[in-house]
Amino acid sequence: MIRPGRRAAGGDRGQVAVEFVGTVPLILLLVAAVWEGVLIGYAFSLAGNAADEAARAGAVKGDGACQAAAVEHVGDSWNPKALCGPVANGVYKATVDLTLPIIYPGMLDLDLTITGTAGSPMERETN
Repeated sequence: MIRPGRRAAGGDRGQVAVEFVGTVPLILLLVAAVWEGVLIGYAFSLAGNAADEAARAGAVKGDGACQAAAVEHVGDSWNPKALCGPVANGVYKATVDLTLPIIYPGMLDLDLTITGTAGSPMERETN
């Protein structure tokens, strides 16, 4: 007979360890999902900023400057691709595509492309 206030031998022993081992993978999966969401937001910000800089450089100095400015602040692991050129009504347009990575840029890439587009009024430098 078990006295009040005492547990039977082996009753709940180790239950906390079992629950911990069961929940750790779920917690890690949740952290990875949140991190990927942050990475997606960062990719949109990076693509938009690269497109802004490329459009401004292209409007002033031409297509070569646009291409250079599009990839200047973007790492090669994002696989940046820029499409630059003037459009109607004196506007210069730049579109920058980045490949979305999984967890860390350069490790693995998803088959998703994040696109940033920007325009700037044409204005050539005069010397």
